[in-house]
Formats: sequence, structure tokens, C-alpha cells
Amino acid sequence: MGRVVTEARPAQVHGLLLAAGAGRRMGIPKALVRDDDGTSWLRRSVSSLRAGGCGDVTVVLGAAAAEARALLDDTVRVVVAGDWADGMGASLRTGLDALEQGDACVVSLVDLPDVGPDVVGRLLTAGVTTRVLARAAYDGSTGHPVLIGRDHWSGVMASAVGDRGARDYLADHEVLVVECGDLATGHDQDRP
Repeated sequence: MGRVVTEARPAQVHGLLLAAGAGRRMGIPKALVRDDDGTSWLRRSVSSLRAGGCGDVTVVLGAAAAEARALLDDTVRVVVAGDWADGMGASLRTGLDALEQGDACVVSLVDLPDVGPDVVGRLLTAGVTTRVLARAAYDGSTGHPVLIGRDHWSGVMASAVGDRGARDYLADHEVLVVECGDLATGHDQDRP
């Protein structure tokens, strides 16, 4: 009797971009912000997730959702967080709830202008499994993006409230920290 050999399927990682906020301090929803050269933060963030290794990307919109959606092509899945004004937790819950496939997702924010595909790629070196929890750090300070395995999605959704997102869940679990300070600052930009 012969031995059955099965090929392991490659891990599937999904990009999840949170871009729902009103950007009160910025004066415009951050999903609509462009650099001085005209580069859309929204498009750049989607490109960084894809080029960094995410097979599919879902964008969570809220404030100015129709205008922001118009900036994206049909290859990007868009979901709207109806309760986006409640904070990042609402956007994170909406985004994770919309993911139908994948072993893990990379959660990033639209207001990280210097976080590119190199940071996403390095974060993925933590290993894409359904159990992974990893996050980028910049000179020792943890930040975004965050890699969350499917086994953690329901726990993250349950704990995501207000502007804290996954912070409390991550604090209560073992998280691999991936230093990326040589690649970016990881600072979010809140003001013009």
C-alpha cells in the first residue's frame, strides 16, 4: 500500500486597513489625505500591505466613506463601520468580522505614512499561523502593523472597545515583537 503525500497549502494572510476615522486634528478624514506630491495615504497603505505579502486587502471606512471608496479599485474589499465614531475598536471589530478567509491578518492604520511593504514583510517573518500574535516595534516601542492569527480574531473582537483596539487583548497574551526601527518610525500622523 502506497503512502499518501499531501502538499501543505501556503499560509494565507489578509491585509486589514483601518481608515474610518474623521481625522478631527487633521481637519479631514485620514482616508482622504494626500501627500504634497498628491500620493493618497489610502492607496499607499493598500499597496504597502499587498507588496509586503498580504494576498487580499480589506479596508474599513467610516467618515466620508463614499469619497474614500472612490479612491480604491475593485480589487480592494471595502466594509463600512456604521459605528466608526465609537473609535478604533469599532473599526477593528467590523474589519475582523468581515474576513471570510485567511490564517492571519495584518492590521494596519491609514495614518502611518512611513510604514511601507518592508515593514509588513518583516512582520510576516514572525510566521503566518492561525495562532500567531506579533507586532512591529520602532526603537523598542510597539506599534502597528499587528499580525493576528485567526485563532485570536474572536477574542480581539470581544475586547476591542473605544480607541484601544486590540491593545488590551495583546497585553494579556504573549506577543512576538518584531523590531522595525531601521525601516520606519512607525509614528502616526495626526496633524497636517
